[in-house]
Amino acid sequence: MNKIVIYLIFFFFLIINKSISEENIMILKLKDGDVKIELFEDVAPNHVKRIKELADAGKYDNVVFHRVIDGFMAQTGDVKFGNSGTSEFNLNRAGMGGSDLPDLKQEFNNLPHERGTLSMARSSDPDSANSQFFICFKPAPFLDRQYTVFGKVIEGMEFVDKIQRGDENNNGAVADPDKIISFKSL
Repeated sequence: MNKIVIYLIFFFFLIINKSISEENIMILKLKDGDVKIELFEDVAPNHVKRIKELADAGKYDNVVFHRVIDGFMAQTGDVKFGNSGTSEFNLNRAGMGGSDLPDLKQEFNNLPHERGTLSMARSSDPDSANSQFFICFKPAPFLDRQYTVFGKVIEGMEFVDKIQRGDENNNGAVADPDKIISFKSL
C-alpha cells in the first residue's frame, strides 16, 4: 500500500512539474525551422509576462530581424515598425518602435549572456525595455547585469544561426531581413 501511495505522489509531481515547465516553453518559427525557447519566469517575471502576452496575441508574427551582427546577436521584436505584415512597416524605422504597452522596469539578474540567451533590448534608460529582444550567437559577458535575460534557446539554435546577417558598417542593419513566422506558447 505504501508503495502505491509513493508511486502516486511521484506520478502527481511528475505531471505537475511537466505542466509547469511547458507553460514557460515557446516555439519561435523561423524560415529554416522551429526554435524551442525556455522562459525564465523566476528571474524576469514581468518580461516573461510581456513576451507571452505579445506572442500569444500574434504581435511578433512577421516581425523582421532588423539588426543582426555576426558573432554577436540577432535583434527583433519591433512590433510597431518591424512587422512586415502591417501598414506601419518601415524597415528604416525598425528598431525604433515597440508595443502600445508601457515600458518595463529592468529585471537585471545574474544569468549570463551565453550562446542562445534571449535578452530584452532597450535604450540607454534601464527601464525602457518594451517588446524588442535579441538572441546571442556567442557569449557576451559585457552585457551581463546590464540587460534583462529572460530566456534561452533549448533546441534549434542551428536555425537561429541561419538568420540573415546585417551590414557591419551600418550597426548590423539588414537590407533584406528574415522574419519571425510565428512565436507561440507550446
